[in-house]
Amino acid sequence: MGRRKKGDPIHGWLVLDKPLEMTSTQAVGKCRWLYNAKKAGHAGTLDPLASGILPIAFGEATKTVPFAQEAGKTYRFTIRWGESTTTQDAEGDVVATSDVRPTRDAIEAALPQFIGDIEQVPPKFSAIKVDGERAYDLARAGEDVELEARPVRIDDLTILDMPSDDLCVLEMRCGKGAYVRSIARDLAHALHTEGHVAALRRTQVGPFTTDDAITVAALEDLVHKARALEALLPVETALDDIPALAVTDGEAFQLRQGRPVVLPPRQASKLRDLRQPRVIGDKDYSKAVLAMGDDRAVAIGEARAGKLSPLRVFQWD
Repeated sequence: MGRRKKGDPIHGWLVLDKPLEMTSTQAVGKCRWLYNAKKAGHAGTLDPLASGILPIAFGEATKTVPFAQEAGKTYRFTIRWGESTTTQDAEGDVVATSDVRPTRDAIEAALPQFIGDIEQVPPKFSAIKVDGERAYDLARAGEDVELEARPVRIDDLTILDMPSDDLCVLEMRCGKGAYVRSIARDLAHALHTEGHVAALRRTQVGPFTTDDAITVAALEDLVHKARALEALLPVETALDDIPALAVTDGEAFQLRQGRPVVLPPRQASKLRDLRQPRVIGDKDYSKAVLAMGDDRAVAIGEARAGKLSPLRVFQWD
């Protein structure tokens, strides 16, 4: 018999405003300890030198993490012109300099080439695996890491401020896998200068925004007051763009047993009209439906041939 995980059966999403100099793994560990939760995970790594939105899933919410990871993200970041670094952020050593300081007009003229579906070479100091090793581990060991360009989607890239000739503040809305540090590097080169990310903050991950975010200190205060559960969002928050379907107690029981339920013709037709292209990992979720019972998620199912077949089932303690 396997060992039972210690902790309480906590379920839901915490939108943490991660502070600087804390890793995503440390943030999850801290919050899991504060809640004494059995199970926790996060929806997308945020670098130690970045602050902002880190959605943390507890319990059954961990089953929805892939959906949050695929969601669009928004970043606000500052580029410091004139210096490139080994890590392409403020942590690295300077490896190249330039006296060129691009004007606002020049930057705005260059931005369109980085918007849309583009090819992007990830930073050498990244978590991408090369022959089974993390690229940043190889780079720190002094190895010459060559990463291939990958397709990414940049939905928008705009200038927010230019506080000095050396600094430019931008906002980027993008899809999964896009690197802000690569944007800074490539934009600088397009402007015939050098540059690196001097500051970075993530302000949105899918449905999770700064409006819902809580700092570590504020969470500790809620824990002290025995009110920590007030900070959690429902498990189904990460599934807000998936069609929802109310099911009966009997249908909920069947779905939790892994058995499909029959959809009335009108419901089946309506669900077909709501379908959207969606691929998560290597699975097609374009026919995904969220079955809800008693205002709680029952299962993520696939609507096909007049039936709803469970793909992921939620089990509540």
